[in-house]
Amino acid sequence: MHERWIAKWLGVVDYEYAWRLQDNLADKIASGIRPPTLLLLEHPPTYTIGRRGNRENLLWDEAQLEQRGVSLHWVDRGGDITYHGPGQLVGYPLLRLGPVSAQASPLKNAHRLPQGDYIGYLRRLERALIVALAHLGVEGIQVKDLTGVWVRGKKNLKGQAEGQEIAKIAAIGVKVDSRCVSRHGFALNVNPDKSYWDGIIACGLKDYAAISLEDVLDIVPPMEQVIEAVLKGFRQAFGVHIDEIEGL
Repeated sequence: MHERWIAKWLGVVDYEYAWRLQDNLADKIASGIRPPTLLLLEHPPTYTIGRRGNRENLLWDEAQLEQRGVSLHWVDRGGDITYHGPGQLVGYPLLRLGPVSAQASPLKNAHRLPQGDYIGYLRRLERALIVALAHLGVEGIQVKDLTGVWVRGKKNLKGQAEGQEIAKIAAIGVKVDSRCVSRHGFALNVNPDKSYWDGIIACGLKDYAAISLEDVLDIVPPMEQVIEAVLKGFRQAFGVHIDEIEGL
């Protein structure tokens, strides 16, 4: 029997609110009084810098940040600097990555990852988003040694190095706490204002551009359709039931 998750749509919410909410829900998930939860939302223009972040990758000064209405947060996820903003679907999966036996089949225990398998969790998030993109008519790929989900064959994107023909469509950065409960997650570019990437070296990668569904599809799907595709991706990649989404 598949585990049941809750999916919750929050709309546009400030980063600090979503961060506090994750901590609150993670406590309940760790104690077993709440099932795994996938928070889906959008943020106002926000830069976050992870544990491995370098402030040199923030290109705008305080005056420019204020002028563009961007908030800045140093956070406890992995990775470097990234952007969140309207037109981008942000997902925070909160689940317990509990231990399974070494002999257990990953397919039979799709919702339970080996304790400490941080990298395995990242790869599964990538696969969930690749499935979601396929439902939207886009081929997403994983790239060796690069976290996130990528798209091939898009040339002449702003910020892309000469000869480089892949671009990032979804950024991923997570935290797993001492109780093996996950925080943070992914940001999938639907139709954001990409001028905000001018203010950062996204993920500390100078030679790779950001891309969105708007760049690769003739018609941008509404956010509701993107959300449904993401739910399909999580159902398949994690082997769980998500019957409906709260608040949509």
